[in-house]
Formats: sequence, structure tokens, C-alpha cells
Amino acid sequence: MNIKKIGLTALAGSMVALSAAAGELTVTGSANMTYSSYAGNQDVSDVKSGIGMENSVWATGSTELDNGFVVSITQGINASDSTYLSVNMGDLGTLEYVQDDSSGGLEKLDDMTPSAYEEVSDGLDGTVAGTTTDPNTYTIAKYTQESGFGYTNTVGGATVYVGYTDGQSGAATGDGGVDKASATSASTNSSSSIGVVFPVADTGLTVFGGVGSMGQADGKEIDSEIIGAKYAFGPVSVGYQVNTNDDSDAAVKDLETTSASIAFNVNENMAISYGIQDTDNGSATDQEASGFSASYTMGALSLKAYKNEVDNLNHSAGNTSEKTEISLSVAF
Repeated sequence: MNIKKIGLTALAGSMVALSAAAGELTVTGSANMTYSSYAGNQDVSDVKSGIGMENSVWATGSTELDNGFVVSITQGINASDSTYLSVNMGDLGTLEYVQDDSSGGLEKLDDMTPSAYEEVSDGLDGTVAGTTTDPNTYTIAKYTQESGFGYTNTVGGATVYVGYTDGQSGAATGDGGVDKASATSASTNSSSSIGVVFPVADTGLTVFGGVGSMGQADGKEIDSEIIGAKYAFGPVSVGYQVNTNDDSDAAVKDLETTSASIAFNVNENMAISYGIQDTDNGSATDQEASGFSASYTMGALSLKAYKNEVDNLNHSAGNTSEKTEISLSVAF
């Protein structure tokens, strides 16, 4: 909803002031109620209540400069450490800085396989019953970027994503504060990546891929690569991709994750999908996950569900995790 319009003046560079047209401030949000159940031998069996609720409210202010650039800032009202600053430069692309989790560059291609709801990996953490620890974390080859810069542009029909972070932690900062290491949030080396998504004319085929390098607190780097493709024909979409993480620390196992899925749009409101995900860490035991999901949308109201399960969780033979979730959400 549009709550008010304001007049703004923006400064660009150290010498030149660019006046801005009247800006606009909008507020959006969503509320989501879920029911979850767990059935794996590495899951909590005694859950007080499977019902949960979360909400998000965002305020976005934007204004257009004299040169046509649009400057926007988005702030999470109920998550104050989530801040997005972007400059839409038209044909020159969009530059943004995100504090908290930028999802820039290669992270945009994390899992491009089609799904009616969540990814196959969702909810498969496997917390052992009777403990507060999480010793059996679901492993996957992926690129992640904390607070940092992102750049997006379309060139020759291909969308290009570039990401960079200068090695800061994920700690929240404000009012000119410095994002630095602490007892609970360590600094890392810088990370950078690039991802490309290219729709092949009007064939229904989309190919994508990219490379990146992630800094770590121990000074080592992880080289990450993604390659994959999606194909849509009528109401059916299929996808396949391979993610790899190559750690420069020889003592750490490299990861290769292969994902594939098929989705079917029953009509304009309802969709169903099935996906699989296999992660190889060079051992004799692969982590193997699969899941079904479905969604039904009625305007701003959505009813969604999934059932995901994994064998050999974290490459431990016989360890399983299984989650079923039903979600009712409304956006405003």
C-alpha cells in the first residue's frame, strides 16, 4: 500500500548534486502459518506443537534522479538488520548493496530447478531427539554471500549477476558502524562470483552457469561452480543442474550436488512438482534426498505443502530425516 509521497534531494559524487523528483514510500508484507511434522530417525520426535507462524513487513522508499537513475532503499521493519540499497541505472544495469544476506552473484543460481513450493532440501536438518544441537546438518554444494554488493544487467538476452563481499561477517551494523569479527561472527576473506542465465530464443530452453570464490575464516578459499538447464513445454517444466565446491584445504572433502526436478501447472492456480538431490563428498556414502510439493494460489492467499526426505544424512549411512509442511500465507 502507498502511504505517502515525499520530496527528496540526492547527492551524487563529491562535487555534483542531482535533484530528485518526488519520492515514494510503500509498505508491503506477508503472514505465513505452517504446520510441520517430522519422521526421520535423526529428527525430533517429541514436538510440543507443529503449528508455527512468521510474518515480514518491509518499507521501501524510492526516488528518480534527474539523470533517470532510480534510487531505492528497502528496510525490514520487523528484521532491522535486513537493508537493501539499490540504484537502477537503466541500460547500465542495477547496482545494490545488501546488509545481512545479499544473495548476489552465483547465489542467484543456487537451485534453479522448477518447484511448486520449497526446494527438496528444505527442512532436512535432522536434529537428534532429546538434544539442542544439530550434529547431522544437510550438506550441499552451494555458493553463499553475506553482506555485500550485487550487480545485475541484461546483455544480448542473457541476465548477468555479479556479487562481491569484502570479507565482512554477517553481523548487523548501523549508523556508520563497521562490520567486523566478534566472538560469535568471524571475518572471512573476500568473496566474488558471476552467474549467467540465458533463455535460448523462444525454444523454452534456458541454460545457466557461473563461477565464484568464497573466502573463509581460516584463510582458505572454496571455488564454487554451477551449470544447468531448464526446459518448459506447455504446462510441464524440467530442470537439471550440478553444483560443486572445491575447498583449497586438502583436509576438507569437496562436494558435488546434482539436482533434478519436474513441475506441472495443473491450471493457472495450481502446480505440483517432484525433485531429487544427490550430494557426493568423495566417500562411499552419498546423501540422497527427494520431495513432492504442491501449491494453490487464490489472489493474495496461497496454500502450499511439501514432503521432503533424505537418506544418509550428512553422508552417515542409515541416518534419515523427513519433514512434511503445510503452509497458508497471505501477502499485502
